Amino acid sequence: MSSRETKEQVSRVSISLPPGILHELDAMVAEKGYASRSQAIQNILHQELMASRKDSADELMAGVIILFYNNAATGLSQKLAELQYENLAEVISSLHVNLVRRQTLEVLLVQGKVRKLQEIADQFMTQSGVISGKLHLIASLIPPVHEKGRAPALDMTPC
Repeated sequence: MSSRETKEQVSRVSISLPPGILHELDAMVAEKGYASRSQAIQNILHQELMASRKDSADELMAGVIILFYNNAATGLSQKLAELQYENLAEVISSLHVNLVRRQTLEVLLVQGKVRKLQEIADQFMTQSGVISGKLHLIASLIPPVHEKGRAPALDMTPC
């Protein structure tokens, strides 16, 4: 079997573009460092296909919720922590970075049905003190952390 046969099969398609759009595409390819027009177009199509899948509420996806907030807002840090615990099945992990002027950038790794992830993102983004937020989803899943039917190794009962 040749090395070409071991690679994923691709199909060749042809598109027609007006000169202005072709010029902008070539400029973007050069500016962003794409290897080819095809690679750039694949990236653009992938992003649009993922955006259209977000409309399928029962689709299982992974993604991130990005929050930018004022950590001096009364009770906000506690409320955000509570929301994470309330959504423990979907919120896999979080990272927060303290910025200047009492601002924080927080990234939450999430997985679940699109409808539920959007509800969770909305809960976070509408808290008083949150300056901005965004949910970004990808059509992939995180491998399971725990095997089905196996008890957690740690005692998870409250103290």
